[in-house]
Amino acid sequence: MVNGQVVTELGTKADPEQDHIRVDGKLLQGPERYTYVALNKPKGYVTTVSDEKKRPTVMDLLQNVKGQKVKGRVYPVGRLDWASEGLLLMTNDGALANALMKAFSNVAKTYVVKVAGQPDEAKLDKLRRGVSIAEKGGRRVRTAPAKIRLIREGDNPWLEVTIIEGRNRQVRKMFEEVGHHVEKIRRVQYGPLALDVPPGDWRNLTLLEVAKLKAAASGPKLTLPPATPTPLRTPKSPRSSKPLRSHGPSHLSRAPKSSAPKHPRN
Repeated sequence: MVNGQVVTELGTKADPEQDHIRVDGKLLQGPERYTYVALNKPKGYVTTVSDEKKRPTVMDLLQNVKGQKVKGRVYPVGRLDWASEGLLLMTNDGALANALMKAFSNVAKTYVVKVAGQPDEAKLDKLRRGVSIAEKGGRRVRTAPAKIRLIREGDNPWLEVTIIEGRNRQVRKMFEEVGHHVEKIRRVQYGPLALDVPPGDWRNLTLLEVAKLKAAASGPKLTLPPATPTPLRTPKSPRSSKPLRSHGPSHLSRAPKSSAPKHPRN
C-alpha cells in the first residue's frame, strides 16, 4: 500500500523518503537521517534530555526558533554544566558522538575563562604542563598539556584555554588545583567549529563542517605543547576563530551568515 492506495501493478515506483509505504500493515522506515546542530548554550540550562528537578534543559532551546525546528531527535555531545556557556554540539549520529566524548578524543576545545584573582606565570605554566585533578570516585588523573594565554588583564582576568581532553568539569578543576576559582566559562571552539550564533540560538551544521568534525574525531593523536607565555597586555579586540564556511549545500540547511564570536567583556 502506497499513500493509502493498494498497489497491484508490478513496477510501480515509490519514494521511501516522500511516500508512506506499508507492507502487511507495517509502515516501512527509510534509513535514518543524521542531524548535526551547533547550539549556543546560555547559563541556567542543564545539558541533558530531561531533568528530574524540572530545571530547564538544552532540549528546551531546540523548539521553534525564528520559525525553525530541529529535524529528528538529537542528543547533546558531552556536557556543559549548569553555569557554563557556549558551543554545544547536538546530533543523533551515535558513532560520531561516542568518538568525540572519549576522554582522550584529542579534539581541541577552546574556552574563555574568567578566574578569581590573578594567577601568576608559574601557576599558568603548571596548568600548561598538566596537573592532577580528581575524577568521580576520588581517582586522580593528570591532565594533558594545555594552551593558555591572557586575553584581558584585571583583578579577575580573562584567559583563553585550549585542551584536548573531555573530562567532566576539567577546566574548573584545573584552576581550583592552583588556587583560583572559575567565575565564568564559555566554550568558543570545538575542533573545527567556532561559536557563531547568539546565546540560546542554534543552527544546522553544513556538510563541510560535518566532514571536518568527523576527520578531527578520527584523526591522528594530537599533543598540545605548552603555550609560550605572551607579554601581559590588554588587546583592543581579542581574536577569535572564524566559523567554517561551506560552498556546497547541506542536506539539512545552509548555515546562516554570522560574525565570529567576540570574547566577553569584564
